Amino acid sequence: MRKATISILFILVALTWGTTWLAMRIAVETIPPVFATGMRFIFAAPFLIGIAWLTKTPLFFPRGQRFFQFLVCIFYFSIPFSLMIYGETYVSSGLASIIFANMPVAVLIASIFVLNEKTNVMQLAGLVIAIVALAGILLEETKSGTDSHWRGIAALVSAVVIHAIIYTQCKKRSCTVSVITFNALPCLLAGVMLSAVGWIFEKPQIASFSLHSIWSTFYLGAFAGVFGILCYFLLQKKAGAFQASLVFLIFPLIAVSLESYVYGYAISLYSMLLIIPLAIGILLTLGSRNSCRIRSDGVRQ
Repeated sequence: MRKATISILFILVALTWGTTWLAMRIAVETIPPVFATGMRFIFAAPFLIGIAWLTKTPLFFPRGQRFFQFLVCIFYFSIPFSLMIYGETYVSSGLASIIFANMPVAVLIASIFVLNEKTNVMQLAGLVIAIVALAGILLEETKSGTDSHWRGIAALVSAVVIHAIIYTQCKKRSCTVSVITFNALPCLLAGVMLSAVGWIFEKPQIASFSLHSIWSTFYLGAFAGVFGILCYFLLQKKAGAFQASLVFLIFPLIAVSLESYVYGYAISLYSMLLIIPLAIGILLTLGSRNSCRIRSDGVRQ
């Protein structure tokens, strides 16, 4: 029964994370990226706050950590997620997912510099293999593209780096709040802020929003932003950090396959082959860090 539950949770998380990239691409077809990100968080916030109320989970970080809660709102939600969806206006959803699959690698690098974390040969080998493979994929996928491709890649890489820094800061500050506390209020505040910024600077034309784009932002917020978080939380509790983190190897394949099916676009065969060493590098990084527990919000402890 336990194995079946773990398998179901793993599949649900992989499908949820794998489909978010296509949903973001559909969302920005008719909705400006910053405003779409704000809508995403506004859709998610009521569900998260409702869960907090039902479970009597505090909405605020402990005293002494509340300024950091505001920083989480800005540097975990507002900026990185806006960069992610902005990046998808220039690169494919499949390539975006491949870039973000390197989060464990980015967290390890950030931990080395921010926390002075010790490394071993397996970790360094994983870092080198993953970085070289990712660089090969990016060069292959942009060799016939324009400068705008690199603009999108820069936005996505920046989002990964910012998330990794927040992860390590949480560990450095011993911030061990629940996943609901971590997400609920920062999500609401980010939604309000981004919607206001998008309304002022992007001047969205609501009449031009397609139903597909609106449903995609709702899916990103209410489903992926709530259901996906809770499933990953349960997966970590039942399977452990290492097994749960293997989802980073699976969701890019789902994203690439979906984009090929829906839009008829697929990354090159050379890039597909490079995914193999990329996965090996990420696996080595994860395997060498299996003593660290990753909370359901992705924060390592």
